[in-house]
Amino acid sequence: MSAAKKPNTVVSTKGQVILPKAIRQQRGWSAGTRLVVEDTPDGVLLRPAPLFPVTKPEDVFGSLHHSGARKSLEEMEAGVAREARCRHARG
Repeated sequence: MSAAKKPNTVVSTKGQVILPKAIRQQRGWSAGTRLVVEDTPDGVLLRPAPLFPVTKPEDVFGSLHHSGARKSLEEMEAGVAREARCRHARG
């Protein structure tokens, strides 16, 4: 696409930029969509922000309180199977 046919926008005095409607519709970006702004060697990259922060298991391990003895893997599997049978029987 030639430069003359590409959509243009202007930076306001507040630093705001309006994205052309066609691009917002194509991307599914409605009002309130949060975007990540990344400065790249080729220009500025906009991407939808993740809904939740990235979390690693070690960040949350042990965050839930538990009292009582630990369960073995066999006990946990038996409990899951028991609950599955119970839910399946309710149909």
